[in-house]
Order: sequence, then C-alpha cells, then structure tokens
Amino acid sequence: MARQPDWHARLAALLAAAEMRPFDAHRWNCGRFALAAVRASTGRIPAWRSLPSLEATADSAGFPRIPPAFARAGDVVLAGDPPRLGVVVDGGRAAFVGPRGLVRAPLTTCTTAWRIA
Repeated sequence: MARQPDWHARLAALLAAAEMRPFDAHRWNCGRFALAAVRASTGRIPAWRSLPSLEATADSAGFPRIPPAFARAGDVVLAGDPPRLGVVVDGGRAAFVGPRGLVRAPLTTCTTAWRIA
C-alpha cells in the first residue's frame, strides 16, 4: 500500500477532525484511530485480524515493524503504558485517542512502530 500524493493534507484533516473527539470503546478507540490514519495516508484500510494483543493485531495488517525512533509522520506506533495505538504526527511526537480528544506523547514512550508505506 503506497501513500497518496496528498497524504500530508489528508492526515492533517484527520487530526483536526479528531482533535476534540473523545474516546468511545466501540466507536472511537485507538484501533479505529490507527485505521483512520492508515486510510488517510494510503486511501485504503488494510486487512487485519483481531488478536489477543494490540501488537499482534497491528502486526496482522502486514506493515513492517521499525524502531519507534525511526518512525515518521503517518506511521502507526504502540505506546507501552497504557498500551494503545497511535500515529506519528511530527517532530518525535505521536497522537493517541484520549478521554477528551487527542493527546500527544513523545515517541520515546512507544515500544513498537509500523512503517506505513
């Protein structure tokens, strides 16, 4: 899956729309946010399987793992405490779904990352 030519603008639009959208266990959670970010970047939603851990579920989408320090904007990351999926936004930070909207955290809090084409 390759990134769309306008992926920067599409990802920015997703982040703006999600900025104040609170966590909802069924409708807006870390997995749905990560899938929305992949769709914004590539134009497609990857096939994936729900597995016992977030890491295994993210692995099932088939994107290559990379060290979080090498993740760039649009890549998916997994924060360790609490475990949650997010997306790299800029300058060593990632965005995650929080109780009252997106929260940002440094990539140093992430344990795993996946390169999105």
